[in-house]
Amino acid sequence: MKLQKRLPDTELEIILAVWSAEGPVSRAWLEEKLSYKGWSRNTFNTYLARLLEKGVIARERRGKSNYYTPILSQKEYLDFENQTFLGKLYNHSVTQFFAALCRGEGITTQELDDLQRFLDEKKGESK
Repeated sequence: MKLQKRLPDTELEIILAVWSAEGPVSRAWLEEKLSYKGWSRNTFNTYLARLLEKGVIARERRGKSNYYTPILSQKEYLDFENQTFLGKLYNHSVTQFFAALCRGEGITTQELDDLQRFLDEKKGESK
């Protein structure tokens, strides 16, 4: 599935809940899982309809209930978001992104060590 633009935060919250499930989920299950949002039934219907229209989820009718499953995988969406983020903010440069991380105060020595190990592993895989 080829996504054209990022999902709004509200739709992303719903698909995150669907991804967290171990199979098809009903709207009632989603309403329970996201009850802290305080969304009305109509609001859920709207968000689900948008996700269906975008081809992110599929709907299956079982008796009187609809069940939803993801079409777009979490990995596909994360890959899309990562490329969009890198493109918009860092001109598609991973190096510029990491340099910005290191200039800030948010990265620790331990995280740098973990990153170095990860990069060493990746370099070993490409040989």
